[in-house]
Amino acid sequence: MKILLTGASGFVGSSFMRRFADRKDLQIFGIGRRATEFANYERRDLVEPFDLPFKPDVVIHAAALASPWGTRAEFARQNVRATENVVGFCERNGYPKLVYISSSSVFYRNEHQYDLTESSPIGPAFVNEYAATKHSGELVVSRYRGPSVVLRPRAVFGPGDTVLFPRILRAAKLGRLPLFVTDGPPALGDLLYIDNLCDYMLSAATRREVVGSYNLTNGHAVAIQDFLLEVLQRLGLNAPTRRVNVRTAMLVAGIVEGGCRLLRFRREPPVTRFGVSVFAYSKTFNVAKALGSLGKPSVGIGEGMDRFIAWQRTQS
Repeated sequence: MKILLTGASGFVGSSFMRRFADRKDLQIFGIGRRATEFANYERRDLVEPFDLPFKPDVVIHAAALASPWGTRAEFARQNVRATENVVGFCERNGYPKLVYISSSSVFYRNEHQYDLTESSPIGPAFVNEYAATKHSGELVVSRYRGPSVVLRPRAVFGPGDTVLFPRILRAAKLGRLPLFVTDGPPALGDLLYIDNLCDYMLSAATRREVVGSYNLTNGHAVAIQDFLLEVLQRLGLNAPTRRVNVRTAMLVAGIVEGGCRLLRFRREPPVTRFGVSVFAYSKTFNVAKALGSLGKPSVGIGEGMDRFIAWQRTQS
């Protein structure tokens, strides 16, 4: 099977390329914005229409601007226009199956949300531009006349992570990470280990009967702050001692974001409402549909943490 993978230079894409590099029944060709070590790879900017000599059976579109901060125009370019160009490529190349890597954040509101399913309401308001444009990408894919799958992973972590833990660990090392205090029970959240996401991506690509949308997690919600504190402890980093109420933190983050937008700062602020919301609001998912169609995750949360800790120790 010939698979074209966009975003092959990113965390998810490069993990997929490495995980299945030795599969003799697969021919995987990657494209992305950055240089990589992969031989079967080309640098491409998907915001422009593109074509390739490689004619795939399946296209996995994992390229995205994944960040809690950025301009509306840049998110629209990288997450919507790029998806339109990927769909255009598919339409010019025989309508291969299209697997779109979206995000569980399309569901998020600044409140507790439990047991979310694929039929849970989406929009019309979104927590940030990333979530809004990932949903817009879903709408682009919904108009594609070939077979398609939308995968919505939640909080992907593991070796090679460039999005989830780096921001948190950086803040912890600088002594800027507080302990968030809530008025109720601690926030619960699902996570997804990177190898499990790669396995699900391959299943969605290779199994003809898998179509439609799927929420993806490890199926094991954790207390987010306790999970983070264990990671810090195992990495030998000092646990935060400064305590901040999440309502205060959300207010401060909103003021900081507003000031940064007013002054047109391009760098990510030291605190964002989305970052605070991770510790403020529970987000749990019912992934019965994914378990039934794609199978159980091969790596549990505990083993995933062990692997991530071992990798992270090699990075310092």
